[in-house]
Amino acid sequence: MRPFVGVYVKKNLAVHDMLGYNCLAVHSMIFGEKGFVKNDLYVTGFAWSPAYLVDAHVPVIFESGFHCMGRVYERDIKAVIQNKRPAYLFITHVHYDHCGATSYLKEAFPGMRIAASQRAAEIIGRPNAQALMRALSKNAYSIISSKDIVDRNMLIEDDFQPFNVDIILKDMDVIDICNGITVQVFETPGHTRDMLSYYIPEKRILVATESTGCRSQTGHIITEFLVDFDKYMESIIRLSQLDIEVLCQGHHFVFTGDDVRRHLEQSLESAERFRDNVIGFLKAKGGSIDQVVEIIKAMEYDTNPGPKQPEKAYLINLRTRVAYLAERLTSGE
Repeated sequence: MRPFVGVYVKKNLAVHDMLGYNCLAVHSMIFGEKGFVKNDLYVTGFAWSPAYLVDAHVPVIFESGFHCMGRVYERDIKAVIQNKRPAYLFITHVHYDHCGATSYLKEAFPGMRIAASQRAAEIIGRPNAQALMRALSKNAYSIISSKDIVDRNMLIEDDFQPFNVDIILKDMDVIDICNGITVQVFETPGHTRDMLSYYIPEKRILVATESTGCRSQTGHIITEFLVDFDKYMESIIRLSQLDIEVLCQGHHFVFTGDDVRRHLEQSLESAERFRDNVIGFLKAKGGSIDQVVEIIKAMEYDTNPGPKQPEKAYLINLRTRVAYLAERLTSGE
């Protein structure tokens, strides 16, 4: 049963009946809501910061979104899987908007195991990282509860809770889920050092989140490197070699068919353009990181009608990106 169904950003490509059956064949689409996508993949919670569900014989979850949305993810997942239980929750990286509801979902689905990288396990154990996640999660709650996005009564007001990683993953690990369904692990640093991407070859699904950039509602692809521009580019190129029919980015959209290839190509182009723009602005502004941050924010954040990353978190990430390129410029790289 397909209990809920999403909306396509590209119009006139496909039609669902009320339960999601009888989809017309489509060549490609960009999916921008919660609900059933294809190949047993669902977007749960909301598209802004989803938990992805693959409803195999043994279900698996990728990402756990915002802490305050835990009950919403749980409700949507249970609506699909009914009496089945997820075996794993795979975390790509431990930013507050990707691992926020992990502790809640761990309690909601007894026996489910949390899988992430060694770096992720180390980071989530640090008191300073937990304090930042609590602060950013509170900020996200304030924003979400003030808008007509979800039922406010479903939101969790309590503080973000840290969690333990049950399974440490590394590059090229293969997790056997059930009945021939596997999850292949790729280390894709660049956005963060703990970043993993997950590929299900039997369903041609790639959960890459920020490893391949993030398209906003304006169509602009935000370049998401935070720790290493070159490794970020290498990660996109490496993932592009896979046979992908469905690509899950971290926020807002899922790409299928030809739109997967287009997104990956455009992400590389966007990253090169971002690098060149920032370097040009730094030279024009005498190396002032603050002035360049203001210029880029006006270009890619202020023009976005939302929903979008909270401004505080966005500015932390943007300043990190600009400072990284400023250091490279100063060192002559």
